[in-house]
Amino acid sequence: MFSCPNCGGNVRFDIPSQKLSCEYCRGKFSPYDFESKTGDAEETVSSDGNFDVTVFTCPQCGGELLGTDNAAAAFCSFCGASTILYSRISHRRRPNYIITFQKTKEDCRQAYSALIKKAIFAPKELKDPQYIDSFRGIYMPYWAFYITQKGPVDIPATKEYRRGDYVITDHYRLQGELDCYYKGLSYDASSSFADSISEELAPYDLKGMQPFTPAYLSGFYADTADVAPSVYQPEAELTACSETAARLGTIPQYSDCSPAGTVTPELLHTKTAQVDSTMFPVWFMSYRNRDRVAYVTVNGQTGKIAADLPIDPKKYAVSSLLLAIPLFVVFALFLTLLPSRLLALSAVLALVTAAIGAAELSAISRKAAFTEDRGMLYRNDRQKLEEINRKRKSAAVKQRPVRSAGALAGLIMAVYFLAITGMVVLPLISRAISFDFTIIIWIVLLIGMITVFFIGYGKACRTPESPGMAGSICGCIAVALGAGITLLNPVSDLWYYGGTAAGLAAVILTVRDVIRCYNVLSTRRLPQFDRQGGDDNA
Repeated sequence: MFSCPNCGGNVRFDIPSQKLSCEYCRGKFSPYDFESKTGDAEETVSSDGNFDVTVFTCPQCGGELLGTDNAAAAFCSFCGASTILYSRISHRRRPNYIITFQKTKEDCRQAYSALIKKAIFAPKELKDPQYIDSFRGIYMPYWAFYITQKGPVDIPATKEYRRGDYVITDHYRLQGELDCYYKGLSYDASSSFADSISEELAPYDLKGMQPFTPAYLSGFYADTADVAPSVYQPEAELTACSETAARLGTIPQYSDCSPAGTVTPELLHTKTAQVDSTMFPVWFMSYRNRDRVAYVTVNGQTGKIAADLPIDPKKYAVSSLLLAIPLFVVFALFLTLLPSRLLALSAVLALVTAAIGAAELSAISRKAAFTEDRGMLYRNDRQKLEEINRKRKSAAVKQRPVRSAGALAGLIMAVYFLAITGMVVLPLISRAISFDFTIIIWIVLLIGMITVFFIGYGKACRTPESPGMAGSICGCIAVALGAGITLLNPVSDLWYYGGTAAGLAAVILTVRDVIRCYNVLSTRRLPQFDRQGGDDNA
């Protein structure tokens, strides 16, 4: 805790003025004025670069937060527990630089309120004003890499063009002198801070970095750095390599040619010249539902927001019902389907929905294995992390799109629309060419449904968090039933309507499973850190 030089009151970092402000006399002070003071005592930073902080440890999940204040914290940002956190004084490594908070808590409220208004399927708890007020400012640890690329380059390249009936390939050697420098490629240094969240919050403007002093932490918390810089160094060098290759492509002499093979970091003399320990500002808020927790984070410098927004199944069901009524009226007035086509349509919808569910199960499997969270792999499975880093050296990994409830609902509706359109267009084509596609359609549907089921089953067996496959099982039964009805071709239409009802029931069950999958992907298990309990002063 830092004391005011004028009145002895508590001083905290004031975001608008970017200075320390006294709560009592309103005096303003530069953070560097407290460089050698902690509380009322003089302190000299040790030669090994450590400084004294209060470590708050959650007794439920073992998560740690650092602070300069010794007052008890009553809320864990990691697991959402409302509990008194145990505290102790500890020596921590002093970061080199810090980016201070530029956005206030009120800015976070406004950004979050604007976001949550568009999330019509979000649980009502996320719109509670009391929940919105629980934002907490936390400095997250980052590693900032300084990458150099200097030396002669000799890149094999090719150029293709057509001459008559021939495609001619010319081979070149792209040679030149390279001198590139990348300052501050940053990656989070906390295993408790998911890489996906830090990537969504990026970028930070590194021009705002300032030399670190503990006074900047006054009034805020900081997460602990427990991931070594070597975890992200290959990724930083690969990013620099990709950026340089893209820049080379803009040079007129090189623009018409394509590199032959992969442009590796070694080919561009890519080296890490320096690594700095930094702290970046994040407004952090957690939402807990039983054994799952969702996070809302805001970039404390730019105001960019990244939120885990689960879907409320009840809201989704009510909205779907309200949408289904006008759609039913429109289809009843302008679209007439024979019972056989209606049966086939329900089977197509069941297959498409099951495929979406299998894709979600695959995403859950990747998330459960932490293949996209190197910080967590560093803590749990370093051998697997080394294997992933080796693969990333040879090929760039594509960034996966950010998931949203609106995008998922839109995808389902778009696929359904295409399926309905196909069921209308295909009979017209069948009449035009005098060929019956019925048997082929049902064979494809049955093979596709069985394939999707086994793909999803394989992912579900490897994932404890899987919400189940009731929809896919019912889908297989419905498609098999539809195929049997079509082959037998009964006289009564009741058979077709019964098979259609079975297909639509499978669709409803699968959509329920898809929503559960989405909620698993948009939330996280309660963080269980290595050290449980906070009473470890002994």
